[in-house]
Amino acid sequence: MSEPIEQASDDGAPAAADELAFDVHDLPGGAPAAVESVLMVTEEPVSVVQLASVLALPTDEVEAILAELAAEYRGERGGRPRGFELRHVGEGWRLYSAGSLADVVGRFVLDGQSARLTQAALETLAVIAYRQPVTRGQVSGVRGVNVDSVVRTLTTRGLVTEVGTDPSTGAVLYGTTGYFLERMGLGSLDELPPLAPYLPEMDLIDVDDVSGEPV
Repeated sequence: MSEPIEQASDDGAPAAADELAFDVHDLPGGAPAAVESVLMVTEEPVSVVQLASVLALPTDEVEAILAELAAEYRGERGGRPRGFELRHVGEGWRLYSAGSLADVVGRFVLDGQSARLTQAALETLAVIAYRQPVTRGQVSGVRGVNVDSVVRTLTTRGLVTEVGTDPSTGAVLYGTTGYFLERMGLGSLDELPPLAPYLPEMDLIDVDDVSGEPV
């Protein structure tokens, strides 16, 4: 299905080519309920512009609704904190289970229901996240083992991607993806915990001094 063509409306809001046959303000719960209904079914963060276009609302109204909902779910409007929260991650907004209830959710999720990354994959992902863009050789230099198969796994999972080539060696450079930010619940790489100073600088790594056994 093709995306609706956006047009400028009189009030400056992005409007879909096929306008809604009704005003979302007239629906039960009004515009906030309409925004919630979309957030409930999306499988990836949805941007303010997308919400405004789908619901035929001004973007500033959507932004205000999102901020109000996020505060309400956190219990900042006189109510109780919810079991879910609304986060701004990557380029959009999405509902997540509350971080404080992670143990409860973990008990519900049975072993094997979700594919888990190995320790080797997590370590490799950490090096790429903190030192990107990096080559596989540089990552191998940090970990002391061949990481070719692990990088392929991370690429398949959509957590890392090719972002260019090293101008001096021609080797492929890797970096993290928007999906990585989404899974980590981050808005940008600037929000990563301050771990990077404990990793060696890439130009100090001997990429040839690496075990041939992939881990």
